[in-house]
Amino acid sequence: MQNSLVDAGPLIALFDKSDAYHNKAVNSLKSHNSRLITTWPVVTEVMHMISFNHRVQTDFLFWIMKGGVTIAQLNQSHIRRITELINKFSNVPMDLADASLVVIAEEQGLDSIYTIDSDFEVYRITRKKAFKNLF
Repeated sequence: MQNSLVDAGPLIALFDKSDAYHNKAVNSLKSHNSRLITTWPVVTEVMHMISFNHRVQTDFLFWIMKGGVTIAQLNQSHIRRITELINKFSNVPMDLADASLVVIAEEQGLDSIYTIDSDFEVYRITRKKAFKNLF
């Protein structure tokens, strides 16, 4: 089974029925043939964006507990690379959640991602490799 990163946008859309991308997220993420991987900064962003309803938040957390997504661990050694990326892509700009996904992509050799964010068309993994957006 292939591993793919997932950004906040599709996750928000998956749990927010009023989101313009909701149906696309449901169809795309239900039919995926890969293990979804994200980071705590992405989870935090999703929780903030779905804070309009505590039931939606708890549904999201239960989905994580059931294995809907795997949370890759960041540690202190990743901060240097996150800082480098945020500085490198300051014109985009790159936020912590996006930088965390790029760091995990580099560390785990991943290049596919589910995202709504067009910034991932600009971001590059080590050796200038582009992401493949599965969304």
